[in-house]
Amino acid sequence: MSRQRTGIAVLGAASLLMITGCGGGGGATAEDVDFGADAAGTLSVWGFENADDVGQARLDYAAGEVSDVEVDLDATAFDAQKFTTRIASGDVPDVVQMDRRFVTTYAAQGLVLPMDDCFAEQDVTPDDYWYPFVVDDVRYEDQVWGVPQFYQPPAIIVNRAVLDEAGVANEEIDTSQPDVLLEAIAKVYQESGGVPTRLGFDPVATGQAPLWILGMGGQLTDADGVPTLDDPSNIAGIEMLQQISDAQGGFAEVKSFTDSFDTFGDQNQFVADQVGAQVNAQWYPNVLSPYIDDIAIQAVPFLDSEGNPFSVTGGQAFVIPAGAANAAAACEWLVEVTSENAWMAAAEARAATREADGGINTGLFTGAPGPDQAIRDQYVVPSGNDDFDQVIATYYDVLDYGQSFGSSPVGQEIQNELNNAVTAALLGDKNAEEALADAQAAAMRAYDNVTGG
Repeated sequence: MSRQRTGIAVLGAASLLMITGCGGGGGATAEDVDFGADAAGTLSVWGFENADDVGQARLDYAAGEVSDVEVDLDATAFDAQKFTTRIASGDVPDVVQMDRRFVTTYAAQGLVLPMDDCFAEQDVTPDDYWYPFVVDDVRYEDQVWGVPQFYQPPAIIVNRAVLDEAGVANEEIDTSQPDVLLEAIAKVYQESGGVPTRLGFDPVATGQAPLWILGMGGQLTDADGVPTLDDPSNIAGIEMLQQISDAQGGFAEVKSFTDSFDTFGDQNQFVADQVGAQVNAQWYPNVLSPYIDDIAIQAVPFLDSEGNPFSVTGGQAFVIPAGAANAAAACEWLVEVTSENAWMAAAEARAATREADGGINTGLFTGAPGPDQAIRDQYVVPSGNDDFDQVIATYYDVLDYGQSFGSSPVGQEIQNELNNAVTAALLGDKNAEEALADAQAAAMRAYDNVTGG
């Protein structure tokens, strides 16, 4: 066995509390798991959905390394209600894949096992293998509760054709200098009868709300995972989004316009020159790569209030539920399926796919710096388009500047309430302070319910 290591919203809290402590099926709890036991038997895995070339290569690699284990894969998507129902009924999978924002919710309820003993048994030091801020997404009460995978940082893709027409340089798309940014937006923005026909800058205000709040110096939780949505430091991010929206006809008009974008199609917002710049996660250049001959794009990092590159983490994690029948095999399998060797197998498969379809290899962003760099060195080669290569390089450049959303028992609820607050403030239904206060009250109700007050 190779162990190479180089270095729905939150559920109704009442239902979570009701099943706390009921280790479904009489399986393992944190106290009686022997992660050093031989990995054998059947391993029930749920949530590893839609395995593409990358996912299948990792599954195949792990199968070869943990050869005495037969994987029973339920590839349907994770569902929060279904998860708690399965645990309550005793139908407990050995491994579940979920968004990292859910992990601490279940950790606080004792519904998943801490992974520290598993990592120790497999000679893995989480902060040495994964980006520490990625691990922070699943760290709670000084323990790590999940095995992270993926981290696709946001950056800003700029439409050079549109910016050139308006006489705007990349350096003016600077989120740390509102005056400079707003002046650039004014140069690019176009409308007809008060309706936008071209945005100077799409900040993706609700989809990327945590980026703006944290990047402008705010915080979503305290060190213990308690929501802090009403912290005064969070107002700056909302006020900046308000200025950007107001400069382009107001949030309602901007949102209506962006909702009309053919984001994944032949007339996407860059092909159709509907934006001068837009915040996008790392996966979006893959969407744009087939249109490389029709667009002229580059990228700049999102800059925080101090002028430093900034990104926020996000991605998935594997967990071992409390009551899992085969926790020892789950531990070993999880280490292998997220190992550098597994990711290199995935990168090889992706390279073959790109060679076959003539696409551009933009790399894989695994959540771990070792595999990220190894994949970049071996498989990310010049595309023949210097501007597109600059976009790829920019996303790699911002990897080291990540910050966790904050690990909280109500992480998903915080996300939802923040989006509600941003929407209410940008629409003018409430001022920023009122919107954040209401969001905090809702998040705290959920927190008190989930944690028992």
